[in-house]
Amino acid sequence: MPAPRDVVITGVGVVSPIGIGREAFWAALDAGVSGVSLLPQFAGNNLPFRFGGAIKDFDPKEYVQPRKTLKVMCKEIQTAFSASVLAMQDAGLAKGAVDPDRLGVVLGSEMLYGELEEIAEAYRHSIEDGKFRSAEWVTHAMRDLFPLWMLKYLPNMAACHIGIASDARGPNNSIVQGGASSLLAVIEASYVLVRGHADVMIAGGSGAPLSINALTFRPWAHFTKWQGAPEQAPRPLDARRDGTVPGEGSACLMLETRENAQRRGAKILARIAGFASRFERPPIGGAALASAIQGALAQAGVKRQDVAHVKADAAGSVELDAVEAQVVQQLLGDVPVTAPKSFFGDLGAGSGAVELAACALALGQGRVPRTLNYEVPDPRCPVNVVHGQSLASDKPVAVALSLSHTGQAAAVVLVRE
Repeated sequence: MPAPRDVVITGVGVVSPIGIGREAFWAALDAGVSGVSLLPQFAGNNLPFRFGGAIKDFDPKEYVQPRKTLKVMCKEIQTAFSASVLAMQDAGLAKGAVDPDRLGVVLGSEMLYGELEEIAEAYRHSIEDGKFRSAEWVTHAMRDLFPLWMLKYLPNMAACHIGIASDARGPNNSIVQGGASSLLAVIEASYVLVRGHADVMIAGGSGAPLSINALTFRPWAHFTKWQGAPEQAPRPLDARRDGTVPGEGSACLMLETRENAQRRGAKILARIAGFASRFERPPIGGAALASAIQGALAQAGVKRQDVAHVKADAAGSVELDAVEAQVVQQLLGDVPVTAPKSFFGDLGAGSGAVELAACALALGQGRVPRTLNYEVPDPRCPVNVVHGQSLASDKPVAVALSLSHTGQAAAVVLVRE
């Protein structure tokens, strides 16, 4: 039986509220700079939130080629595509450098609801005597909407566009499992490499809970009620936490077999030494998360004293933060814990990939980013939260966790080269 194939990370591409590209993203993390800000589109609308983690200074024309494809890409697809371009550049991989049949794509995605401006005209035309007439909607939607509107919002289109542009003819997949989606995508891409079905995989995800249409379709109960300075929210693991803030962001990682990376002389950022995913029926009690952590650690063959930090999923939820913290303390003891969502809020399906990028960079830098807004310890969250400033650590292992509200749990163990 052949030896298992090592899976390594050779490139990172990030489009996030705290920076675009590897250097800007890490600089903000290490300096403790929040990406949460007041959002003009929420002002004066009597909404229970006024701020979020919005991407700033993003121009998709810098990354998307051919540019005509922008007309069939919503923002979530644009940012995912751009992250893949940045990841390819970071890995030193030019188009055509990999056998197309040995290059694949797996992306975490979510339901994409469209922009209000695109459906406003059809909506207006469906109103009679001040009331919306659903029977009129079909006629006016067919007439007033952009003919290719649906192509902009299919959850699988980010992976498709990346595959087409990269000439990636290997496995191509999209995973839609809430907040765990993109870490599950990294796990699936790793499985593809281990099975020998590809040599290089583009893996990651994209999300935008910040979109007003997405907010309309989702419950708002899990958002913070904080009305003070935007950068003081959310407050993961803190006793004052009362919810998260919506954000938007994407990340892609270049995953390769060690053999392929060494053959082309690539710099290896980290090895994906273990991974596991589990499920439990809500309400979430931590059983799936505990099993995922145990499975990933067992596969990696690492001891808990070697772990530099745990990247928690913690978003500021009163209940889920406590469940996660108690599982981590039980299995890993006093290991340092960091919560990147304190920098930019909930990125939905993009969260796991953006935060895994933070893990890989933290290992390479020998520093654990702080958790913003953590000031009051909570006995229900009995973990060693890194706060105040980033933490120097020469330990070689990081554990990244992701959860979804519907019960999915994922864990990935990274080991520094």
